[in-house]
Amino acid sequence: MRHVANRACIRRLSFRAFRANGTRNLIAILAILLTTVLFTSLFTIAMSINNSFEQSNFRQIGGFSHGGFKYLTEEQYNELKEDPLIKEYGLRRFLGMPFDAPFNKSHVEIGYSDANQAHWMYCNPVEGQLPAEGTDEAATDTRTLALLGVEPKLGTPFTVTFDVDGKQTTQTFTLCGWWEYDEAIVANHILIPESRVDAVLDELHITPPGKDGMTGSYNLDVMFDNAVNISEKMDTVLANHGYQDRSRIEEGYISTGVNWGYTATSLFSDMDTGTILSILAVLLLILFTGYLIIYNVFQISVTNDIRFYGLLKTIGTTSRQIRRIVRQQALLLSIFGIPLGLIVGYGVGALLTPVVISRLDGIPHIATSPSPVIFILSALFALLTVLLSCRKPGRIAGRVSPIEAVRYTEGSSKRTRERRTRGAKIAQMAWANLGRNRKKTVLTVTSLALAVVLLTLTVIFTSGFDMDKYISRNMISDFVVAEASYFQTGGGFSADTALPQSVVDTVNAQGGIADGGVVYGRTTSVQEFVSEDWFRTSKSHYADQEELNAMLSVRERSEGGTILDDAQIYGMDDYTRDHLNVLEGDLSTLDQPGTRNIAAVYSTDDYDNPVMDSHWAKIGDTVTLRYVEEFEFYDPSTGEVLDPENIPDDQPYRTRAIKYRDIDYTVTALVDVPYPLSYRYYGSDEFILNDQTFIQDSGTSSIMLYAFDMQDEAAVQNMETFLADATQNELSSYDFESKATYAAEFEDFRNMFLMLGGVLSFIVGLVGVLNFFNAVLTGIITRKREFAVLQSIGMTGHQLKTMLMIEGSLYTLSAILVTFALNLIFSPLLERGMSQVFWFFSYHFTVTPILIMFPIFLLLGVLIPLVTYHATNKQSIVDRIREND
Repeated sequence: MRHVANRACIRRLSFRAFRANGTRNLIAILAILLTTVLFTSLFTIAMSINNSFEQSNFRQIGGFSHGGFKYLTEEQYNELKEDPLIKEYGLRRFLGMPFDAPFNKSHVEIGYSDANQAHWMYCNPVEGQLPAEGTDEAATDTRTLALLGVEPKLGTPFTVTFDVDGKQTTQTFTLCGWWEYDEAIVANHILIPESRVDAVLDELHITPPGKDGMTGSYNLDVMFDNAVNISEKMDTVLANHGYQDRSRIEEGYISTGVNWGYTATSLFSDMDTGTILSILAVLLLILFTGYLIIYNVFQISVTNDIRFYGLLKTIGTTSRQIRRIVRQQALLLSIFGIPLGLIVGYGVGALLTPVVISRLDGIPHIATSPSPVIFILSALFALLTVLLSCRKPGRIAGRVSPIEAVRYTEGSSKRTRERRTRGAKIAQMAWANLGRNRKKTVLTVTSLALAVVLLTLTVIFTSGFDMDKYISRNMISDFVVAEASYFQTGGGFSADTALPQSVVDTVNAQGGIADGGVVYGRTTSVQEFVSEDWFRTSKSHYADQEELNAMLSVRERSEGGTILDDAQIYGMDDYTRDHLNVLEGDLSTLDQPGTRNIAAVYSTDDYDNPVMDSHWAKIGDTVTLRYVEEFEFYDPSTGEVLDPENIPDDQPYRTRAIKYRDIDYTVTALVDVPYPLSYRYYGSDEFILNDQTFIQDSGTSSIMLYAFDMQDEAAVQNMETFLADATQNELSSYDFESKATYAAEFEDFRNMFLMLGGVLSFIVGLVGVLNFFNAVLTGIITRKREFAVLQSIGMTGHQLKTMLMIEGSLYTLSAILVTFALNLIFSPLLERGMSQVFWFFSYHFTVTPILIMFPIFLLLGVLIPLVTYHATNKQSIVDRIREND
């Protein structure tokens, strides 16, 4: 009973001590509230950023399923979908695409998707429903209907002509449902019943997966329990059923795709020690910032109540009970501070999330629905910070003896100090005061420095998005003009889709063009001579061993045994070649007179790192290109030449060149072709010639694209207006891309982060100011008697205030210096973590925030000590001297 009574007594003491310190309680509650807001805002903002970035990725990709198993047979589909790792699954069967007008500028896919798959692809009808089996129904989006000239009205028939595995068909459907067009989504869909897919395939005599390897096949998209380690989970599903996705030439190969839009996928797939340390460092930095602010508040409380704790010691209170008093007061303060902090943090997130998503995705009416995990984690972090922060002050209060408590002054020490004969100077006294309690000084300076460090990291983060890098994946010049199909997925290049010189002349006639150039594309058959090993290696990405053997059996071989394979070549002038990424060698050698020099094209990964095994040709190698002018078809068993117009379906045949020119070239450069200048599809080894050599050797001059830069911003605006109008009217068969379009998209994306970073910086700034205020207040309160003694022996009030202002300035100057050091440590860690998630992030170290904060800190270092001194110095000198007697 005595133990229980003591606990009740301790609780009463804690509560009464809590009630007796109203002003300090408000400061402490504000500190806990701000710390909780910091945590809650960070978690909410982080989730908003992640959600917004993922939504943008999903719409570019065309769906948000975790991953997919591609081009399955019906048996494989039924087998894999039952795997216990798969929580949900969806089925999609691609049928075909329309390429002719009005779809020559739009990517529209026709096929079947079940309800799950349609939902994951953002094909949720706002009117009507998905098509029913056994009907002629179809559902699509408002843009596709607009292109067809069809009003979005249920029951309206519409007709579409489209290609199915190289065969054209015209089909009529009845509109059963439609959804709003989303500009961010690259591919549009016309969804039809699965029974209609099978009927069209039967009508055209196509057996899945068709000649293209995908028509009518089964695509299984899946959702797991979470988006972490998607690739490993898909590998496990395959292994569970005896399949693999590593190599086509090995048995049991199934192609897979992982949704790279999930940041957890890109982050955890590349997670290494450095990335883990980066994440932990940022979390510890945030936690430590909250710790310092609350620690300073409890240090003030303990310092002010030190005599109270000393008196408790005289009546038998134990150190453990005093620590419990301090801890219970902390928990009482948390009851008020943490919930308020969660509410304010939620408010910040609720205000920002809709703005973030609407800026990023253009989606209206988005309501914020934060996960409960945000509040749980924020409350736990805040409570942990409070408990950690009150441990040291609690130990100080518990250890103090009654006599020490009465005589306590900050920085008091039992060391004897050397007496100085010369008078003390104000600046020297201020400097000496900082050294009296080195631990407290270090904590204060670190607290101030952390505020600026977090601000600097925020600026580095928000300004680290590289617009040039972001745009470079899609544009390398102000404008690119080409035939409309060039910009569409699946559109190939041929003489029929070439850009006439007359269009180039029309564009040039608008004026204002600073520089530009064309890329000539291959429109006739060009072959190269490669080894069988390279042939197998290069084709193993999409063909298994059996398919490779079949392909080799019909390939023509040279006398030396090399394989004749298709080659892709470019003709580029000076302007377009200047935009290539040179990996090795010298591109200028392509213009050397009297030579036949060539550049081999290598591919890059998602982070623009060259894949050096993506081509066989190296510097100095000889490449022989065969320009074929005429082929003949023959029976491989008899050698009989066949008429290509009358070859029976069951007749085996091969082809061989009978009229051609072989030309030898020397490889003098290895390059990467930026996507905006490329064919935008891959299937053969690629080489680059200068424009004149290309025209001479190929005998063709078909322009694939025209890229050009403008003289100034006004010229850019004029050309944008002209091309937008012309490609809708007199040049309707052609289309264009502009850097301005991608720049605007990038600015929206970056502005979203700048807005979030600004809010975060404001919160961090409040934390820093409150930390400094607490530190100054602690020093003045604990030295009130000392100041009174100094004034009693001749120090004027002006001198005392000057000393305090110098102390504050020394704190801020020290904080700025520490900030430089901490930025050197944390900035590279931020760079490592961000570059793993954002491929267009470019790290740039900056001291601008530090330089901006420097005068502000100096001002705070002067004003806060003055204001605090006046607020706490209302007693007379005699009363202050007597206070601790």
